[in-house]
Amino acid sequence: MKKLIFVLVLFLSICSYSQENYPFVAETDPQALQKLEDWKDWKFGLLMHWGPYSEWGVVESWSLCPEDEGWTQRTKGTYKSYYQYVKDYEALGKQFNPEKFDPEKWAKAAKNAGMKYMVFTTKHHDGFNMFDTKQSDYKITADWVPFHSNPKADVTKEIFSAFRNEGFGIGAYFSKPDWHSEYFWWPYFPPKDRNVNYDLKKYPDRWKNFQDFTYNQINELMSNYGKVDLLWLDGGWVRPAETIDPKIEWEKNVPHGQDVNMPRIAKMCRQLQPGIIIVDRWVPGPFENYHTPEQEIPKKPLPYPWETCMTMAGSWSYVPNDTYKSTNTIIHNLIDIVAKGGNYLLNIGPGPDGEWHDTAYIRLKEIGEWMKINGEAIYKTRAIAPYKSGDVCFTQSKDGKTVYASRLLNENEPVPAEISFSGLDVPAKSTVQLISTGKKLKWKKEGETVRVFLPVSGKSSHAVVVKIILPSK
Repeated sequence: MKKLIFVLVLFLSICSYSQENYPFVAETDPQALQKLEDWKDWKFGLLMHWGPYSEWGVVESWSLCPEDEGWTQRTKGTYKSYYQYVKDYEALGKQFNPEKFDPEKWAKAAKNAGMKYMVFTTKHHDGFNMFDTKQSDYKITADWVPFHSNPKADVTKEIFSAFRNEGFGIGAYFSKPDWHSEYFWWPYFPPKDRNVNYDLKKYPDRWKNFQDFTYNQINELMSNYGKVDLLWLDGGWVRPAETIDPKIEWEKNVPHGQDVNMPRIAKMCRQLQPGIIIVDRWVPGPFENYHTPEQEIPKKPLPYPWETCMTMAGSWSYVPNDTYKSTNTIIHNLIDIVAKGGNYLLNIGPGPDGEWHDTAYIRLKEIGEWMKINGEAIYKTRAIAPYKSGDVCFTQSKDGKTVYASRLLNENEPVPAEISFSGLDVPAKSTVQLISTGKKLKWKKEGETVRVFLPVSGKSSHAVVVKIILPSK
């Protein structure tokens, strides 16, 4: 039934859909729906891209891809041969020895920032496994990798455990394409682009081997790494043929279906991890429990669960001397996203030594200072129209009894004497408080505009939040 509904939705959808009319298919599993409600309460999460590519400080995986795009350029060295570059890239594990790796430190910093869940790259497109898979020797625990003798060599297990101990929801990022696997990029043929480099119709047994390889690896993650709340699948060009829309720019070069058999994978995941959220990114259908705009915030609320994934710095993975977003920008992004009904998944790329940039810790500390005071306006809230009025964003408690108005402040802007907004119905007997102190505030309504008067001594940074307690009906 799910498949029939899925195909029908695809036929009815327009060819070049925007996020607003994206052909989303809602989950029906009761346990997964409950987990989605929990996830909507969390609001703020951590994403981490980490692997041997951090040794060079280059873009994760993409320099292996023989496509002439900005993010696939080989910026390390002066290589005349693609094949020599691949050989050297795939040998990076021989020097990957992150001896400063301390996941407990990361987990505490993220918790103090107010983050509630995390997603870690267990495997990116290059196929290097950051977990102890039995399906491949291209992994951090292999004998040829110096870190394999470290007691914390299975970094996925260590990261999941450290964050789970701090109360985090646990997410496993997993790349569906695997450019190291002979069943995806067969060495008999040169790779042409990001897709499988052989004809699946001519060599169905080879593709079946890749399906089994993918299934077995995900089974390991679901079986051997404790409770997992999210399976975050990347590589949306690996998808069934019926989901390909050549009129959408990034899908037009997908030559044929590359179906990893998601029904089989999802069934196994739900048996081993009941209620797990499955995010088959950008593949409309029953296995994309929420949508994931990347490096952008939708202009309007979306009519389905969604999460903006965005870098804290300029790159997803470690780059020396990278430029980080200001704390003000990050907090404003969080407020804007939550007001529109989404979650914010903020990425930090650990370095080759197993540490974050000092700036990342500073940003998390400053975010946490604001969240400790104002988090009530973020966690366990839902969107409320008009979502935003000028520089004021709105959220509401799940019971609808309280509304929060967050006035965004420019860098170093003092708290204004008043904030004003329109479009939100505030009944006459409502009580308005400054969330940081609980102090009642004077306010009045002039036509469609609500004016709230703030104390002269009011202090805040990044955003000042007022709490509107609606009268009982």
